[in-house]
Amino acid sequence: MTSSGPVGPTPLSIDPTCRIELGPGRIGRLPALIAAAGHDRAFVITDHGLRAAGVLEPVLKALEALEAAGLEYAVYDEVAPNPSTANVDAGAARARGFGAAAVVALGGGSVLDAAKGIALLVGNPNATAADADDLWEAADGLPLVAIPTTSGTGAETNGFGVIEDTVACRKVYIGHPSVKPRIALLDPEITLGLPAAATAATGIDALVHGIESLASRGANPVSTAYATQAVAMVSHALPAAHRNGSDLDARAELMLGAHLAGQALTLSGLGLVHGIGHALTAHTGTPHGVALAAVLEEVMEFNAPAAQGAYEQVARAMRLAPPADGDWARAAIDGVRELVGTVDVKHSLRTLGADRGVLPSIAAGAVEDPVTKNNPLPPDHTHVLNILTSTH
Repeated sequence: MTSSGPVGPTPLSIDPTCRIELGPGRIGRLPALIAAAGHDRAFVITDHGLRAAGVLEPVLKALEALEAAGLEYAVYDEVAPNPSTANVDAGAARARGFGAAAVVALGGGSVLDAAKGIALLVGNPNATAADADDLWEAADGLPLVAIPTTSGTGAETNGFGVIEDTVACRKVYIGHPSVKPRIALLDPEITLGLPAAATAATGIDALVHGIESLASRGANPVSTAYATQAVAMVSHALPAAHRNGSDLDARAELMLGAHLAGQALTLSGLGLVHGIGHALTAHTGTPHGVALAAVLEEVMEFNAPAAQGAYEQVARAMRLAPPADGDWARAAIDGVRELVGTVDVKHSLRTLGADRGVLPSIAAGAVEDPVTKNNPLPPDHTHVLNILTSTH
């Protein structure tokens, strides 16, 4: 018997993203993890907010435990909420002055993204962050240990960061295989102090990673497995973590769900929600997750004709009741709308500072963003402008 169809699965080449250390109190393993990265010195990258909140203290205590044994460390805590090329250059100058070390990135997506750029620039002494487009084939950067303090970006799973070119008013991708974190230290206790609004915004980011990974043109069986589990965990844990920030079980489930969503997007790519989100943030400074929430439902509506199967997976992962009319895509969109409303993260573009005059520029940036090429329906400028107008 012969078959005219394909034999076996589509060929894939999957590179495991990193070693995962997951659990409450895992921060205590940091000194050993630095040694596992091949160094006895550490350059810690974080931001002022984390230092002020005391989140940095567990890391410093862990590092101080090895200081007597010869471990040297330095701290750069000046990463901005939306890091710019100049911000990354300043951190790289400090890191170059400190010398060879493991880079320890402690923070949310902004810190982790900036840390990748800094680690890469140290390995390329004559480069600047503005050279991002030319650095993908550059020399190796320093090894990275990533410690996310939010549950959303999944930035600990990949070797690229999104930073802002303030001159061009656009987001740029800076990265290299060598700065994909060697180790992801996922300690949910670190997230217990995260405010409800930040929990919501970062959690929605993780949810969008799962949804867009399922609908992406680059989706494959492995990314789909990660994304499906991520949507299930994030949609279940986010309302509980938002309602009670001290719920350690919810925090742990949300953190692992966000990590799995990062694993998914690294394999599949994202889509138009992120394309618009990047452009909106570049023009208004809106926090990333809030920018995504502003257009999530509307982009899902646009994509629905081409994403029926993916949105059925979303709805089933969210444990939604089977729709009487069989329209799983509608069920998914309605379920997402309800979840976004529950955590109170949906705002109009007008409220976020985007007046009508800037919408064409945001639309152009979204269409040009590399992530948009993975969208299940290829949008043009008019499509995106219509979406923006409807959410204004």
